[in-house]
Formats: sequence, C-alpha cells, structure tokens
Amino acid sequence: MFDNLSEKLQEIIKKASGNTSLTEENMSDALREVRRALLEADVSLKVVKIFMSNLKEKALGEDVLKGVNPSQQLIKIVHDELVNILGNENKPLILDGYPSLIMMLGLQGSGKTTSAAKLAIKLKKEGKNPLLVAADVYRPAAITQLKTLGEQTQTQVFTIDESKDVQKIVTEAIEYAKSNGYNVVIIDTAGRLQIDNEMMAELMLIDRAFHPQEKLLVIDSMLGQQAVSVAENFNTQLDITGIILTKLDGDSRGGAALSVVQAAGKPIKLTGTGEKLDALNDFHPSRMADRILGMGDIVSLVEKAQEVFDEKQAKEFEKKMAKAEFTYNDFLNMQKQMKMFGSIDNILGMLPIPGLNKDAKETIATEGEKQLKKIESFISSMTPSERANPQLINTSRKRRISTGCGLPLHEVNQIISQFDQMRQMMKGMNDIKQKVKKGKLKIPKNFGGRFPF
Repeated sequence: MFDNLSEKLQEIIKKASGNTSLTEENMSDALREVRRALLEADVSLKVVKIFMSNLKEKALGEDVLKGVNPSQQLIKIVHDELVNILGNENKPLILDGYPSLIMMLGLQGSGKTTSAAKLAIKLKKEGKNPLLVAADVYRPAAITQLKTLGEQTQTQVFTIDESKDVQKIVTEAIEYAKSNGYNVVIIDTAGRLQIDNEMMAELMLIDRAFHPQEKLLVIDSMLGQQAVSVAENFNTQLDITGIILTKLDGDSRGGAALSVVQAAGKPIKLTGTGEKLDALNDFHPSRMADRILGMGDIVSLVEKAQEVFDEKQAKEFEKKMAKAEFTYNDFLNMQKQMKMFGSIDNILGMLPIPGLNKDAKETIATEGEKQLKKIESFISSMTPSERANPQLINTSRKRRISTGCGLPLHEVNQIISQFDQMRQMMKGMNDIKQKVKKGKLKIPKNFGGRFPF
C-alpha cells in the first residue's frame, strides 16, 4: 500500500545524499518534496501540517545542521516523525476481564465481520478461547457469514435466531461464555453504509450496558480521506480504544494509515494484510516506518517464520538436504509452508532491498508467483513414487509429466535440472560445514572468524 509514498521518500533521501552538508536551503527543498509526497499519498491536510511542522523543527535544528551525513540525518528525522505520527509504540489488546469483551465497530463493507473471525484465530494462537457473537441483526446474511467464518476457523458462534434485540443477544452470549469456559467475547455489531444516529444509538447502548474492554474500529485502508471523518465520528460518540486497518496490502495510496491515529487520537492495534483468515497482525509503528523508508521489516519476517514453520519438519528437511535426499514431496511441503507467509510481494516488502522500486517489485512478485504455480503443476503431474524418488524420472516419464502439466518438455527438463542443482548445492554446503567443524578446513580471515551460513 505504501509503495508510491515509499518510493518518493526514498528518492528524496537519495537526492539529499548528494549534498556534502545540511543547510537550510537544501533541507527546505527536501521538506517541500516530502510534503508533496504526503499529499499525493492522500494523507489528510491537517496531519501533513502537523507532520511537516515537527519535521521542519527537527530538520533545521542546530544539532542536525552540524551533522556530516545529510541522507542519514534526513532518514532518521523522517523515520522518527513517521513513528510519532503512527502512534509511537505497539499497543496490545486489553483483555483483563472474564470474559473480556471486544466490540467490533465499523461501516458496512469495512471488513468488520471478517476481521472478527481473523481476531478469533489470532487469540486462539495466543492461548485464548474466544466466542464470536452475531449482533448484526440487520444486514442480510450477516449472521450466516459469521457462522460460515466460525466453521472455517473452528470458533463457536453465538446467535439467537429471529431475535432483533441486540442487548438480549449480548447478555445471553456473556452468560453462555461464562458457563462454557470462553474467556473472550467478540461482538460483531451492525454496520451501515454511512454513519447515522440510529446505528450510533444502538452501539452506545451496548457500550454503556456492557462496558467492553476493547472497542475496535475497523477501517478500510482504501477509504483515503473519508477514513479520517469515520475515525473522528466513531471516537466522538463511542470513545474507541483502538483501530484495525484492513486491506493494508491493497493498491491505495496509504494516507488512511498515516491519518487516522492523529484524527482519533487512538492507536492502530491490528492490521489486515491479506484475504487469508490468519492475516491479522499486531501493528508496530517503528516497523511500518522502516518499511515505508525501504528498510524492510526483518523482525516481523522472523516472527512470521517462527509462526508458520514446523521446527521438527525443518530439521528433517535439513537432514535430507545434507544427504541430497530431498524429494519433490519435500519441495511441495516447503512451498506450502512458504505460502503461509503470504504473497511474494508481501515478503519483498519485509526485506531491505536497496533500489527495488515498485515496478521491479511487481515484476519479481508476478514472475515468482507464475514460476511457483508451474512447479506445483509439474509436481502434481507426477506419480507418488516419482515424487518420492526423483531418480526414477527418465525420458518417457518426462514426456508424460509434460503432457500432464501442460509445460513444454524443455521447461520440464529445466525444472528438473534446477532441482538437482539445488540438491547438490545444499549437500556441498553441508560438506564444507562439516569439514570446518572437524578442523579439516580453515575459514579465511576475511570471513571475520565466522562461517557465512
């Protein structure tokens, strides 16, 4: 979502690197371009004014003018102010009740119901036992949608069929939760196409009757400027506790994320970054600022790896690779685990790759996804014995696989060749590693006393 803003800010910083020192003149030029980049990213004018005022104060201060590296100074100043405008620090959910009540708020179409199901999955991973409550009794099929999501996430959904009494539904849901060991109750409230008094009155009734620990406003990141007024209105009426930004992986200009925190004075607590039901993440302002400035987000990448990779299976893969016994079944299983990271585009966004602009990233992601689909089709066209024993694949089998997956024979040969090269390379690296451990091979001094893997 921040690709355009990120690219423009990185260009501005790159230009600053050509200056030998910071002066009021060249900093003013840089700040003018930063302001233009923020406005083009659909950041609200009020937020831009606050951002630029703080930025100018820091950028033209005495300490900065004495700096010797203009681009690094500018990176630090812009980074610090981005972190500030995004809320400074991660704000975890407050879940200190029994049961803890979470009220999901938002306009219709913001992703509120889906976010409720995603939140249930997230809380389950954290050891909680959530109950979803269908309190949207107006939107056609809202209850059916929540029930379907409940089945997909294996989460209990509480409903009272035919009832329009929201207060009664929530009251009985809380009693049901207490009786059945559910320690978090997630209330999916009604949304509207626009904010109206009737909707707010009902939400205020639930708020005052049950005093939820969390009142989370779900905002579609694609709303742009409208997100600011939505955040301000909901916060004025209900004093929200936090924000969930959905569709953060979309193609909009990203202004909502940089505007809603200042508009409501409340933190972004969670972000939705994909269609999958496990794609709801804690929001860390410093990590988001890193990504906007092209520094990647290695911490989140490592956390995701710890979450999706099976440690026992990973060790088995490593042993097989060391002996060149890695099979196509193993490759397919590894690819399935990689898919749990999200799209290639999302992974690239977490990696600090200098000079990788939006177009280059899109090309790499598109071609990468195509190649992975080809390989998956190629392996799916094999027999179980071929997948387990790559050495069985002879010329006639290649022809059959080629016909089955719809790839030309030369592409089939290419994939097999690349697979064999990978197996041999991994075995060779392991052989070198073992020799080093046994003292049969000395590490060159320019490695700094460490082996590079």
